[in-house]
Amino acid sequence: MTDIPKSHPRYASLVARERVAEGVKKGFTSSQGLIAQGRGECFDYLLGERTTPSAEAATTTAAALLLLAARPALSVNGNVAALAAEEMVALAGSLRIPLEVNLFHRSEERVKKIADLLREKGAEEVLGEKPDATVPGLEPARAPATRGGIYDADVVLIPLEDGDRCEALTAMGKKVIAIDLNPLSRTARKATVSIVDNILRAVPHLTDQVRQLSVYPRSDLERMVQEYDNEKVLRQAVQEIQDHLNRQFREDAS
Repeated sequence: MTDIPKSHPRYASLVARERVAEGVKKGFTSSQGLIAQGRGECFDYLLGERTTPSAEAATTTAAALLLLAARPALSVNGNVAALAAEEMVALAGSLRIPLEVNLFHRSEERVKKIADLLREKGAEEVLGEKPDATVPGLEPARAPATRGGIYDADVVLIPLEDGDRCEALTAMGKKVIAIDLNPLSRTARKATVSIVDNILRAVPHLTDQVRQLSVYPRSDLERMVQEYDNEKVLRQAVQEIQDHLNRQFREDAS
């Protein structure tokens, strides 16, 4: 990886970019993942590269939803593996559930490389190498899933995923948590809970929230979920982008 000085004003963003590029070189991230990373980086810049109040609210609700779930599942694709493998392993550990590898551009070689990476980072159980079910509504190459994992889950976290998978999982009756920096994307709009935040901030924050809320009564967690309005949160995220841009323009003019 390129040696990026920590004093650089956009250090975290540049490190993320390098991680995805390195993931492509190592074979667990597709070349198309570079485009997705660039799109996300653009929206993060518009947000001010910070966790906003709307993202805070969504993250808290996502943690409550995962704790209430009977069979929660966590999905990992190539970009997630490149950016936040260790963080996803920590989240899975806090919930005591497996991780499952799911890819848009699937090859058995890529699945194995990601699964090996997750195990190297400490994952106790990784699914996806031997799928035994399919998600209805997805193309055959993208539909493989695992019983005991995403296929049987009632709540699924799909960080950096696509709208088709989000819609297909929702159609199966699952509650879907998305991490997507674009509040206008189909994924964000179709998900049950959309965390509009950078995955490098969102997953550690979600893990912290899971640990903090794990001692709450179930009734409190249910109330958090019932009071949550994803459409309202997405509108707030768009407003936060507008507010950030207005502040930038005022600062530049002064």
